[in-house]
Amino acid sequence: MTQLRTVQVLGGGSAGSSAHVRSLAAGLVARGVRVTVCAPAELEHVYDFPGAGAHFAPVPRRSDPAAVGALRVACAGADVVHAHGLHAAVRTTLALRGQHVPLVVTWHTRSHDDGARARGRLLQLLERRAVRAAAVVLGTCSELVDRARVRGARDARLAPVAAPAPRGWAGAIEGKARAELGVVDQPLLMAVGSLEPRRGYGTLLDAARLWRGLDPMPLVVIAGEGRERGALQRRIEAEDLPVRLIGRRDDIADLLSAADVALLTSRWEARSVLAQEALRLGVPLVATAVGGVQELVGEAAELVPYGDAAALGEAVARLLGDAGRREELAAAGRAQAGTWPTEDDTIAQVLSVYDEVVAGRGA
Repeated sequence: MTQLRTVQVLGGGSAGSSAHVRSLAAGLVARGVRVTVCAPAELEHVYDFPGAGAHFAPVPRRSDPAAVGALRVACAGADVVHAHGLHAAVRTTLALRGQHVPLVVTWHTRSHDDGARARGRLLQLLERRAVRAAAVVLGTCSELVDRARVRGARDARLAPVAAPAPRGWAGAIEGKARAELGVVDQPLLMAVGSLEPRRGYGTLLDAARLWRGLDPMPLVVIAGEGRERGALQRRIEAEDLPVRLIGRRDDIADLLSAADVALLTSRWEARSVLAQEALRLGVPLVATAVGGVQELVGEAAELVPYGDAAALGEAVARLLGDAGRREELAAAGRAQAGTWPTEDDTIAQVLSVYDEVVAGRGA
């Protein structure tokens, strides 16, 4: 049999989709598949796709003729091309025009129009173009599968991809992590994610104002970078909030393991990496009830409405005052994590889809 050749296409590369592609590439290579990863050059330094056994082809996150041409060259001779995310899917559709190569698209998350009607119409158009060009659309949560079907997907399936489990974590450094963050005799609340409006950090700062009345007063630590950093920092200083922005970190599992409560305040999430890591580590989670979050966490987290600072503040205050409930959530989180697909399960599902679409191509 000829060796199957796949091309994995990333756009901007969120942490979740990039880590998934790295894991997928390693698993496919181990099963005898030739893998090329097309992504912006900077992602190679972070995720080391060649270290997973994949060939790396740098392709910028643009849709101009030069970028589309580079992608077209990288996809030449592929048996199946797999695009991750909306923008990657749209660019790949342009690159594959006129070629009879099956396209698989994974939607890891959804784009938002931020209330702009023109942008909303454009997103709908791009979504329709992407899913209608795909032989199979894989959605990481049921809401994304339904959305793909509404946009006209011929075949949309649930593919709850596994985020790679934290590696190399040792609980012995928990005390060191707390000391580094300046937390001694106070609770530590941990949030992780890019400093963007969709993360809901404005609501988190509103809740932090409420927590100033607790004794001891908790410290909120946010790991991540983004365009909202300046505005958030100014507000933290102006209102004297117990919040620290610590930038991008590569020791998230260590920091989370030291936390008393993990916080997910996003406007929308499918399979949040933070939620997965928190539950695996047995860290109680308070999260917004949006997108695929409840599907992911089940009964193993406290869920609150998006944008409701009072509900968020009360949920966290209750947890900090109830050690028994925190222990229940820790146990429930580990149990829930045990029900998720493993990386091997995810790779097996994707490989099965590849075999199916390649066979269909020859039919």
